[in-house]
Amino acid sequence: MPDLKVLLQDAPGKRVLLLGNEAIARGILEAGVSVVTTYPGTPASEIGDSVSEIAPAAGLYMEYSVNEMVAVEVAAGAANCGVRALTAMKHVGLNVAADLVMTLAYTGVRGGYVIVTADDPECYSSQNEQDNRFYALLSNLPCLEPSDPEEAKEMTVYAVEMSEKLELPVLLRTTTRVSHTRGPVAYGNLTKPNLKGNFVRDVKRLVMVPANSRPKHEVLLRQAAKAKEISEKSPYNKVLRKGGEIGIISSGSAYNSAVEATTLLDLDAGILKLGMTHPLPEKKIAEFLKTYKRTVVVEELEPYLEMQIKAIAKDHAPNTEMYGKTNGQFFPREGELTTRLVADGLSKITGKKLRIDFKKIEEKYATVAADLPSRPPILCAGCPHRASFFVIKKVAGDKAVYADDIGCYALGIAPPFGIGDIMICMGASVGAAQGISKVTGRDTVATIGDSTFFHAGIP
Repeated sequence: MPDLKVLLQDAPGKRVLLLGNEAIARGILEAGVSVVTTYPGTPASEIGDSVSEIAPAAGLYMEYSVNEMVAVEVAAGAANCGVRALTAMKHVGLNVAADLVMTLAYTGVRGGYVIVTADDPECYSSQNEQDNRFYALLSNLPCLEPSDPEEAKEMTVYAVEMSEKLELPVLLRTTTRVSHTRGPVAYGNLTKPNLKGNFVRDVKRLVMVPANSRPKHEVLLRQAAKAKEISEKSPYNKVLRKGGEIGIISSGSAYNSAVEATTLLDLDAGILKLGMTHPLPEKKIAEFLKTYKRTVVVEELEPYLEMQIKAIAKDHAPNTEMYGKTNGQFFPREGELTTRLVADGLSKITGKKLRIDFKKIEEKYATVAADLPSRPPILCAGCPHRASFFVIKKVAGDKAVYADDIGCYALGIAPPFGIGDIMICMGASVGAAQGISKVTGRDTVATIGDSTFFHAGIP
């Protein structure tokens, strides 16, 4: 990890090469966030790691929580005392915290509070590829999507300010490509954190028994309507190109691929970039749709934008032809989008031909790659899990069923141990082993350790 003291420099206008997650850490300092909590998980880990490194010097409180639910609880408690807070987690972490987040949307917050959810298209380090923008739709919370490290920093500050204005938590959805890309980031002014909060008793607002939660739902819907007005005026929802033979609407990392693809195809296209993807700016989208006979939606992972934009088109531009993921012909719903995948899809839609012969590049790469040795992930030399697996296999043998869990010990599936028959999510090994044992009568062994045991194994 580089020297993170560079994040503490009070040098407005200075441009620094930062990882996307480091840029969010810088945004935390510029926003005056005072409480940062996290349960580490790739692709979000470097946010907490960066902040933990500089927290004492910055004067803020940083906590590695036992799990994502506790991380949100701690930060939400601080935010309801008027202190600015942020919680970072990987996408599946939001599943763990969802019970709290859904109701936190009702109570709201008094200080700015941002929840960073880092999605992982292509499953680089995850067990699924879920698209957490749907949590924004489900909870009625605002959602922002940066496309590069600089936007990640800027949107962190913007999200904190919007949260305080609406008195709602705000989701900041990144993806692996944004989290782990390095890019130039222009510094703004640092804001001194303020750890001293004040809890004001307000039972009707904060105690969510049915009599209080029913009217709070109405309040949430009113705030969501205000968020829609903000979305219409947001500097992150903007038309970057006008005119052209076709319109493209995109967001996040996919936007970068869309721009590059138009260059590869010599495609004259108008581009509407959406950085605030919940609520959507309906009026702005409608005006853009009316300009084009054909509009393409480029996004990762699910057709989240496409479905909503089609609904907007039905009301405002019914004659516009819409292209995206839903018919399966142009862009895949699985995996990370690349410039080539987007260019291939746009080529099918427009009939334009690529300026680069990717097949020749692939053939050359395959020739070089054929001589490279395979490097599958393995347990580190000297890892104590090796001895544990040796003993387990010697005692339980090949006939036992091994329920594995999330952690580096999942690599026990590799030779020579071959331990790992089912692995689902954090803490699932113990429950799955019980279920398998109950209905099969076979010997079952659950392996769980490291922070996973504390995260979800104890319950």
